[in-house]
Amino acid sequence: MRVEIRAQKEKSGVTKAVGYLSFPGLSEKEIFKGGGGEPAHFEYLMYPLHSASITGLATCIRKPLIATCSVDRSVRIWNYESNTLELFKEYQEEAYTISLHPSGHFIVVGFADKLRLMNLLIDDIRSFKEYSVRGCRESSFSNGGHLFAAASGNVIHIFSTTSLENVLNLKGHTGKIRSVAWNTDDSKLISCGTDGAVYEWNLSSGKRETECVLKSCSYNCVTISPDGKIIFAVGSDQTLKEIADSSVLREMPAFDVTYTAVVISHSGRMMFVGTSVGTIRAMKYPLPLQKEFNEYQAHAGPVTKMSLTFDDQFLLTVAEDGCLFTWKVFDKDGRGIKREREVGFAEEVLVTKTDMEEKAQIMLELKTRVEELKMENEYQLRLKDMNYSEKIKELTDKFLQEMESLKTKNQVLRTEKEKQDILHRERIDDLLDKQSRELQDLECCSNQKLLLEYEKYQELQLKSQRMQEEYEKQLRDNDETKSQALEELTEFYEAKLQEKISLLEEAQEDVRQQLREFEETKKQIEEDEDREIQDIKTKYEKKLRDEKESNLRLKGETGIMRKKFSSLQKEIEERTNDIELLKGEQVKLQGVIKSLEKDILGLKREIQERDETIQDKEKRIYDLKKKNQELEKFKFVLDYKIKELKKQIEPRENEIKVMKEQIQEMEAELGRFHKQNTQLELNITELWQKLRATDQEMRRERQKERDLEALVKRFKMDLHNCVAYIQEPRLLKGKVRALFEKYVQRADMVEIAGLNSDLQQEYARQREHLERNLATIKKKVVKESELHRTDYVRIMQENVLLIKEINELRRELKLTRSQVYDLEAALKLTKKTQPQDVTEKVSGEDLPGIPPTMRLNAQEETGRIIEMQRLEIQRLRDQIQEQEPVPGFHPLAGMRLPSLLRSEVDFEVQTK
Repeated sequence: MRVEIRAQKEKSGVTKAVGYLSFPGLSEKEIFKGGGGEPAHFEYLMYPLHSASITGLATCIRKPLIATCSVDRSVRIWNYESNTLELFKEYQEEAYTISLHPSGHFIVVGFADKLRLMNLLIDDIRSFKEYSVRGCRESSFSNGGHLFAAASGNVIHIFSTTSLENVLNLKGHTGKIRSVAWNTDDSKLISCGTDGAVYEWNLSSGKRETECVLKSCSYNCVTISPDGKIIFAVGSDQTLKEIADSSVLREMPAFDVTYTAVVISHSGRMMFVGTSVGTIRAMKYPLPLQKEFNEYQAHAGPVTKMSLTFDDQFLLTVAEDGCLFTWKVFDKDGRGIKREREVGFAEEVLVTKTDMEEKAQIMLELKTRVEELKMENEYQLRLKDMNYSEKIKELTDKFLQEMESLKTKNQVLRTEKEKQDILHRERIDDLLDKQSRELQDLECCSNQKLLLEYEKYQELQLKSQRMQEEYEKQLRDNDETKSQALEELTEFYEAKLQEKISLLEEAQEDVRQQLREFEETKKQIEEDEDREIQDIKTKYEKKLRDEKESNLRLKGETGIMRKKFSSLQKEIEERTNDIELLKGEQVKLQGVIKSLEKDILGLKREIQERDETIQDKEKRIYDLKKKNQELEKFKFVLDYKIKELKKQIEPRENEIKVMKEQIQEMEAELGRFHKQNTQLELNITELWQKLRATDQEMRRERQKERDLEALVKRFKMDLHNCVAYIQEPRLLKGKVRALFEKYVQRADMVEIAGLNSDLQQEYARQREHLERNLATIKKKVVKESELHRTDYVRIMQENVLLIKEINELRRELKLTRSQVYDLEAALKLTKKTQPQDVTEKVSGEDLPGIPPTMRLNAQEETGRIIEMQRLEIQRLRDQIQEQEPVPGFHPLAGMRLPSLLRSEVDFEVQTK
């Protein structure tokens, strides 16, 4: 089972308070609306939250309440269902610890000088019992609520909530007690402290049943499984310990963080731990063997306390950053964990008798005051009705008078309007007459002007004809001179043209080169401009969106502003969490860089050591070579002596034998030296190869180091750019998300680049093998396709020949038909004009003047011809069916004609 939790931060609710507030910048008229005595309505923007580290956390069973205390000297009661602050109270000294009774009516708070048992009233927190327990740092009510434990120093005091007396004192710890926990039936109490001891106390006898002491570990928190058999403890040794029967069963490492709090669900299937860096880890129970947990970044400081509600639906965490988080617990499928509750949450509250009496007295006074106000209001309403009725009468009279005056004015205006209409009509008639006279005068003048203009046009046309004839003569003369000049110029410019062509070709080559360079620079400039335009576009689009959103925000009402404020708080916290994650990733990258630098130093040391060994071996080789040269000189001397001794061979045979033996020994030594030299040369080559490999590795590692340094620099620059948007959460969110997508992908690519080279070589070899196989298969397919293509061509040609033969047979059949028809006409068995008599004559009726033997011979001849044609067609059809089908040539294409031919023949036989 995989357990997953999702964060749901405590919402800052709104309390309403009506009262008279004094502000130095507001006058009484502004505080009271309109100066009419009605008080203005003021609201708190948000509930007062803790301003310092939270030291205590508790929850109950019968109510959805959370109790917290803090270093800011306040005790607060929260409702995790409605996400509101129910009660809070401030004190003169710090509250170290707090515990909430299962009924939700009482709390125990530990102060520096005493321990106080308090009632949770409807609007106050009142103390009703004080104990002289100094510096109580840890307290806890039992599951049944009949007892509560308070730890002071190294002693645990057990008190009864019914008799309010000290029942038991548990002594045994040598250091301060940090945490206590009750088992399910309240028969045992588990405690842990800074002395490294975890004790299990039996409350009936007041003695220790089991103990587990580890001096090297200072424990922070302890809890017990629902069955009461296994104890879980966390401390300063960065492990989660599973303890049973006074021994540590197993330890689960925390992976470089310190666990500060631990809690197990009432169902026994989930476990949650808080860390010193403010994260929450959710893991399944029984605990996994490997690193299997979900981690959530929540607080900005170490987690101080954790608690689960009784139904396991909410996880509550507090930390030194002064924040209280409620987490909704989900299973691996995203469904909320539900436990059936037989009884709902209690709605009863505690109220003192004096408060009830005071409120009853206040209610009576208010009722009498309401009755008096009703009487006064009724009297005021009557007076106002009388005043308003008088005012209405005066206004009606005034309006009637004004209406009469307006009617008279309207009548006068109408008469004036009629007079003005008559005058306008007369003026329009005069204007129309005047316009008609002016039009006639204009027409006469225009006709006279047209006649004059026409005469001028005739004269100009004659002049233009004369001018055209003169210009044509000039053009002819100019054409002759032009042709001569053109010939001379063509010869002159052709010579120049050849020179210019050569220069042009050179210039064209230069132009091409410049064009290539220009295109390359143009492409680069276009790409840069496109990038800049895109960046500017995205930038101003974002600015436009932000401006639109800000305009919409400014138009919203106060309720929308409150919602937006809470959402902005959530986004700011998410951004801080993202920044913390990025800082963690930066620390990891710096650790990787440091490890790579250490590897580089180690490789350098190995290279230096190998260089020293190579130098030593080179010295030895040099010494051996010197010895070899000396031995060769000695051999040469010996050979010379042997030659001299050969001259004196007879008297010195014994000496020669001795010298030969010495020579053989020297040659053996020389052979051994040669073998040693060859072996040393092999060793040198191996060492050189190893040196080259180490050099290559060192270069790769240096390149990796440079890439990582460049990546870190880029990341720092981008992170610095992101910090500029710290006041704009939306932009900051987008920038951080872009950073994540950018650098996570780069990291993946770096990891992929470091894959094993052997795998890549194997992949390349298999790819080459498959490509060779594919090439051979392609060649085979091409050859087979060519063979099939030749076969198909051959079959198609045969089909064409058969079709030609079928067409010829069809023609012959038509000829035979016409011959049969002519024969029958000659024998007077049929008539061209009466084809319907053919069937009757073929059926065997006697004809006058024709002998029956001739008629039978002609009929047999036609039947024989038809039968031969039918057999030939059947043979061709069988031959076509036996052939293979040709692609692109359907097999029915060669079979349709014979079938049609057969049907035609059958039809002809039937008709004849």
